[in-house]
Amino acid sequence: MKISRSDSSSLNAVITIDIERKDFEEKVSNVLTDYRKKANIPGFRKGHVPMGMIKKQYETSVTADEVNKLLQENLDKYLKEQNINILGNPLPIIKEELDWKASKLSFAFELGLAPELEVNLTEKNKIIQYQITATKTMINDQIKQHRKQYGQLVPRQNPLDEFEITAVFKNEAAKIETTNTFDLSQIFGKSNLAALKKATVGTVLHLNFKKLFKDDATATRILNISVDKIPEIDKEITIDIKEINERTLSEMNQEFFDKIYGPDQVKSEDEMRKKIVESMEKQFEQQSDQKLLNDITEYLIKKTKFDLPSEFLIKWIQNSGKEPMTAQAAKEEYDRSEKGIRYQLIEGKIIADNNLNINFDELKDFAKDMIVMQMTQYGQAGLPDKELDGIVARVMSNKDEARRLSEQLMSKKLLEFFKSNFSLKKKKIDFDKFIKEVYGQG
Repeated sequence: MKISRSDSSSLNAVITIDIERKDFEEKVSNVLTDYRKKANIPGFRKGHVPMGMIKKQYETSVTADEVNKLLQENLDKYLKEQNINILGNPLPIIKEELDWKASKLSFAFELGLAPELEVNLTEKNKIIQYQITATKTMINDQIKQHRKQYGQLVPRQNPLDEFEITAVFKNEAAKIETTNTFDLSQIFGKSNLAALKKATVGTVLHLNFKKLFKDDATATRILNISVDKIPEIDKEITIDIKEINERTLSEMNQEFFDKIYGPDQVKSEDEMRKKIVESMEKQFEQQSDQKLLNDITEYLIKKTKFDLPSEFLIKWIQNSGKEPMTAQAAKEEYDRSEKGIRYQLIEGKIIADNNLNINFDELKDFAKDMIVMQMTQYGQAGLPDKELDGIVARVMSNKDEARRLSEQLMSKKLLEFFKSNFSLKKKKIDFDKFIKEVYGQG
């Protein structure tokens, strides 16, 4: 067997593999012998079919199979030994029909080579790192939510805007009979609102379903139905009022603080506000970090100049799926994925140059931290180490889950690296302004 390489450019090469019959003849013979032992052909006892008949029927397909195995094995080995970095996979160069009985066979494969590139991380004050702060409105809303959560329900005669109304909803045509709680902000139409504001406990209303709720999503939640059930509801829906309550706000006292944060962790409204700010701004860090990572990605793609073997990649995309694409469809797919390909190469270069690879112990510790955080969110903090280690082991044994965690850890490592190696322009901004500036909303 002889393997040779010919470069047509710095980004394109052809690997030629010349093989002789002796390279695969023994394996073909062994497979055919095994076929002969197992063959059931009328007129012959099992294991006594003439080899000539076996060869006539199977030799060409077995030869092709064994040659393909040999090619794949030796091509992969050659690429690793020669340290050839490729994009996509080798594409066979189709020749005229092969003579599988020939003493020598030659095969050629087209390669798209990964380009050499240098990544410059010295840019100063071009990329903004946002520090997002909570607005007073957000803080006040959170305090009000806590106070409502730990407040009391006080029965009322008639509903006002924020009062909670519990009612039984019925509609025979759609076979609806469900009990739920709602408030007037979820109701649409002046006449509907007027009828509800006059209602008391025991009132039974018959309202036109059309435009009763502010939108279909609200209707499905209150009636406990799917969207496709809505057309089944006929003109009227019956609303049987069972309760009307005002949820009064909790007193801002030590008992209230203890319910939220634990005994004596917070002792005043000012301390509570600081806790809320800390919690909110911790959550905002995720949005800020994602924005920073996106901006650095765009910057690196724009500033890091290198060529790609685009013609090869389009051809590879065209032929790599289950069904071949048209040349135009492959070109469009390449155009959509080009930025991603470029960033993968840039990221790989940064990881290699700065030794950012992930080892098993790092991944295991990261998985453990993630599991502890999730358990805490679901009120299962303080698991014994043995039980926690068992969960980590199960997660790590799942290849898809381990890969997902590995990607998250690498993203975290890269973000930390970028923060340390870019001179970033830091900008403090409240959440509402951040949304408007970054996403054009608000």
